[in-house]
Amino acid sequence: MTGLEEADAGRGRLACVGVGMTLGAHLAPRARSHIEQADVVFSAMSDPIVELWVQGMNADVRSLQPLYREGKPRRETYREMVEAMLAEVRRGRRVCGAFYGHPGVFAQVPHRAVEQARAEGFEAVMEAAVSAEDCLYADLGIDPGAVGCQHFEASQFMFYERRVDPSAYLVLWQIGVAGDLSTGRLSTDAGTKQVLVDLLLGDYPAGHEVIAYEAATLPISRPRMDRLPLDQLPTATLSVATTLVVPPAVPLRRNERVLARLRALGG
Repeated sequence: MTGLEEADAGRGRLACVGVGMTLGAHLAPRARSHIEQADVVFSAMSDPIVELWVQGMNADVRSLQPLYREGKPRRETYREMVEAMLAEVRRGRRVCGAFYGHPGVFAQVPHRAVEQARAEGFEAVMEAAVSAEDCLYADLGIDPGAVGCQHFEASQFMFYERRVDPSAYLVLWQIGVAGDLSTGRLSTDAGTKQVLVDLLLGDYPAGHEVIAYEAATLPISRPRMDRLPLDQLPTATLSVATTLVVPPAVPLRRNERVLARLRALGG
């Protein structure tokens, strides 16, 4: 690398931002500024209309979506996405990665890209944004502080032994690909989803009402909030964007032992 190339590389920087969930409604000023002022923008939008909207904010917007392919391991796709952004940063360019929702919530690529850029000595930032979780609380009227809220990625929940508290809300993300051992599918079949249901039946009754949730992506759209019995989940229509919300099945139980100790302390 020549001295001039080294100087150019030193000026490269990365910003990973989120455009929120609903077109035009959630984009924060700092995120918009990063998109508009970047030399190149890499976008990862699940909705083509949102993709077009982002393209209107910068002359050089490159979609990362074509890197996804049925049967292709997602870890390979993620690696290619990170490398695409870092290659431009190394060229000394101001790079913005624009992601659906929040760039740090259920999005491995922004975290990896920021970490790699910093490891190579480049300036890299991540801007907070409205996520599907934020929309979920508002749309379903859930206050996570009322009885508590547990969040797990659906496949991780299946692959590892996790302790569930049925007196709190249980939120399982990416339910449409739950149980995918290959990490290359864009959906899983009813049999695989039945494995998840059987796991949940250890803590919830078969008829317990659950909610298939999807945040609205367009201002004219409404969020999906389909309520159904737990045992009907395997035959429900689900996508990668679907989140499963399992309301509490039992009331909170007072911890009398701890309360007694606190009273003894004058609390």
